[in-house]
Amino acid sequence: MMNSPQASQYSAGTRDTVLHMLERAVATAGDKVFLDVGGDTLTFREADRRATRFAHELARHGVRQGDTVVSICETHTDLITIWFGVQKLGAIWVPINLAYRHEFLRHQICDTGARIVITDAPYLERVVELADELPNVELVMARGTEGDLPSSRLTIERFEDHAGTDETPIPIPVLPQDLACLLYTSGTTGPSKGCMISHNYMAMQGRQQIRALDPLPEDVVFCPLPMFHSAAINAVLGAMTNYHRVALWPRFSLSHFWGDIERSGATHAVLMASIFALVAKAPDSEAMERCKGQLKMIVGVPITPEVRQIWKDRFGVKLVSSWAYGQTENSRLTMALPTDNPPELCAGRAADEFEVCIFDENDCPVPPGTVGQIVCRPKFPNVMFEGYWNRPDATAAVWRNLWMHTGDLGRMDENGWIYFADRAKDYLRSRGENISSFEVEATFLRHPWVAEAAVHAVGEQSGEDEIKVTIVAREGIECCPRELCLWSIENLPYFAVPRFIEFRSQLPKNPLGRVLKYRLRDEGVTEHTWDREAEGLSVRRPERAKQPA
Repeated sequence: MMNSPQASQYSAGTRDTVLHMLERAVATAGDKVFLDVGGDTLTFREADRRATRFAHELARHGVRQGDTVVSICETHTDLITIWFGVQKLGAIWVPINLAYRHEFLRHQICDTGARIVITDAPYLERVVELADELPNVELVMARGTEGDLPSSRLTIERFEDHAGTDETPIPIPVLPQDLACLLYTSGTTGPSKGCMISHNYMAMQGRQQIRALDPLPEDVVFCPLPMFHSAAINAVLGAMTNYHRVALWPRFSLSHFWGDIERSGATHAVLMASIFALVAKAPDSEAMERCKGQLKMIVGVPITPEVRQIWKDRFGVKLVSSWAYGQTENSRLTMALPTDNPPELCAGRAADEFEVCIFDENDCPVPPGTVGQIVCRPKFPNVMFEGYWNRPDATAAVWRNLWMHTGDLGRMDENGWIYFADRAKDYLRSRGENISSFEVEATFLRHPWVAEAAVHAVGEQSGEDEIKVTIVAREGIECCPRELCLWSIENLPYFAVPRFIEFRSQLPKNPLGRVLKYRLRDEGVTEHTWDREAEGLSVRRPERAKQPA
């Protein structure tokens, strides 16, 4: 008699869609305030009605299930209308980073194949500049424009003219496995890739958000992060799951932070990166004093033990959680519950939805405490990305031996706590943003001086990278690093502008012609390296134009 097979950990799990989440929220808490976007509020029912009206407008322009629709928008209630309106047709929403321009922007719009782009007025010119390089785009809806619209090969119409009036209910056309969204990665070894995010994956992220924050229905979750990042999207999905209010502030302001917390009534906050230290070390204010103890919990990464203690002691925050790790492909891969007592420097344990292991270079598990590559696989269907958009080879490359290889290094202790160790992939992180070295290099190669460019990190890295570009100039060209830096400020996202520039006669390469970036990283800042900060050139986050409500 044959032995019965061992029961698999894999099961159906909870199956859901963004549209069913919204439908339940309207039925259960329809007239409750759902969104507070810098003071502009929207109930669950109002959000649903606006989305329905806009969905009918999109359908009138030929948007069908499976089509992509790009948004280049600030955080405002209209962006939620766009997101949910796209979903109501079974189409795929593609939010794009507002710092992108030129090649960064062109690549992502073209890669999606979108026919419709929706943009706020300050970013319209960037799209118009690329008109001849966007063969699929037919219509641009521009929000908040004043005066005459620019002439272009593209059809440009005012977003406000498409608010719509038809509230005829639209039957839910999607299944949990259907695609809801494309979120683009940093593109560490090539152009940035679109992660295919299913409805079920997004719904699962809402449930994870509630497990991580444990808010009550009367709580308010504050998030000043942009809607092209999963943190803000998850904050919205959590509110749809738990029927609480989410306060999406259009941007982070250090000087107004505590006033914004007070105004929103926030009890929880989702933050990231440098925000924690900036607020911790900012001067006292009257609003800060009034808000002491108002926040029950803040979450985000990374937080140092020193900064964690300041938030507790100075601001009266009971729980400061940074025990999580994940990627766009598998967020949150690890986490800790508010009731856990994790080790200070860990990244949590494997989330309920995933198996996580640490492998050596031969895909064999390593002993506890040994550093290796972090790998994962789902316990349920459609709880992580469905692959990279139009890139089956790239998808296959990260899946080996039935495990997804994150490209990141870590270790796991005897109790299952996971510690992030280092990045194995060739990518950078600066000012809280992942950066594609490939795309930064592609931008520099557009400059008439530059024949070759290699972008890499230098120095001792601890969560944030100092970026250097090493350049081979075209023959006969005399180059000025200051002028090249000023040009890069105009042509790169603020967070991707290198601090260091060095000109060389050649780049170190292997026999196949691949640049040996590890050698450039090891050599670091040489005596021939030009330093932007030493020259007094600073790069600040650009001020965003105020948008009409």
